[in-house]
Order: sequence, then C-alpha cells, then structure tokens
Amino acid sequence: MAVDESPIAAQPERRNSLEKHLQTRPDVQDLKDRNILLDTNVAPGIQAARQELARQRATDDLKNKLDKRPERDELIERNILPATNAAPAIQAQARDLERHMLADNLEHKIQNRPEPDELISQGILSEGEDPRSA
Repeated sequence: MAVDESPIAAQPERRNSLEKHLQTRPDVQDLKDRNILLDTNVAPGIQAARQELARQRATDDLKNKLDKRPERDELIERNILPATNAAPAIQAQARDLERHMLADNLEHKIQNRPEPDELISQGILSEGEDPRSA
C-alpha cells in the first residue's frame, strides 16, 4: 500500500473539499452554546480543575439539601404525601376507589337508616325532635 505524499496544492479536489469544510464549520459561539467548547476566560490549563470544582460544589449543595429534607412520616403528617403504600402510578385510582367506597357506604347507611318513630320508641329522639313535625 503506497502512501500519498503529494502536496495538497497539487490535488485541487482535496483542497476544494478542505476549503468547503472550513467555510461550513460552526463558529466559536455556536460551539459554546452546544457545550462543545467551554465558555470561560480561564486558562486552558486550569479549565478542567475549575469544571471539577464546580461539579463538586453542585454535589455538595445537593447533599446538604437532601440532608435537610423532611422525613417521609413528617410529609405524610403534613398531608404533602399520601399515607399509602401504593405505587405512584396507581395512587390516583386508589384515591378514586376509596372515595367511591365511602360514597357507597354512606348511601347504604342512608337507605337503611331508622324511621323517626323507631328512634322515638328507642328514646333516641323525643316527641319534640320529630323531624316530620317541623
């Protein structure tokens, strides 16, 4: 296999290709916006150390905030978290089911409540408290 050692100037198609790529290359600000180049005025020799320091500072801030976070029991007590062990994906359906069960239970109790005469005979209501006489 032979290595092409001819100068670039002797090959116009290679030179045109290189010029074409140089014309379409992104500018410095575009590379900074895409996080390819660092947007900093710090010397290149200490850019890595600066970036590592910033990452460590963010890690420390996150650890401090996590340490100050209230416990799950406190969040349940303050009604921030639901007092359920159901998976988050089904908690809404569990709440709806619980609400419907309470409504059904209330409806059942209303349908089976005793008549005022029965309550008067049991001494729970007096004759003056009869709701039908109002």
